Amino acid sequence: MNKKRMEILKKYRFFLVMLVVSLVILLLNPVLGKNVYRLTVDSVFEMLGVLPPIFVLIGLLDVWVKKETMVKYMGKDSGIVGVLLGFFLGAAAAGPLYGAFPVAGVFLRKGSRLANVFIIVGAWASMKIPLLLFEVSSMGMKFTLIRLVMDVFGVLIIAYAMEKILTKDDELHIYELARKME
Repeated sequence: MNKKRMEILKKYRFFLVMLVVSLVILLLNPVLGKNVYRLTVDSVFEMLGVLPPIFVLIGLLDVWVKKETMVKYMGKDSGIVGVLLGFFLGAAAAGPLYGAFPVAGVFLRKGSRLANVFIIVGAWASMKIPLLLFEVSSMGMKFTLIRLVMDVFGVLIIAYAMEKILTKDDELHIYELARKME
């Protein structure tokens, strides 16, 4: 095989392996195989409904927000403003967690501090405002507040611990990967 085909195969190897596994499941257990296929199709359609608005948001963020502005409010010296903004952006976000990662890439390309990006992703995963409202109505205010406070501390501890644990080379590598996403 030529080099170009090998690169394509390498890029899509996970997809190809999962396709082969799905076909084997279909051959060995047709009922389970049909369920695997149905769930896969449902997931693809769900992603197609969620990702386009996220990519539009990313495009607007990339064009409308200058790098200097992002560095001022989310960069290394942003302090508590960057933390609060990170929590707000993550909590106000719509869509599943996999939508957070392209958004995080834009924030990294624009010069955001790594810990602030980790806060956005952590808040996106655990503190969405619409879900908090549902949680209050179904689990009660006390439970929701206790969980929310624990999440805030957990996200902060994890974000700053990750930033400290990563070496300078790791950090540069993450920023470089974000730049390659363009």
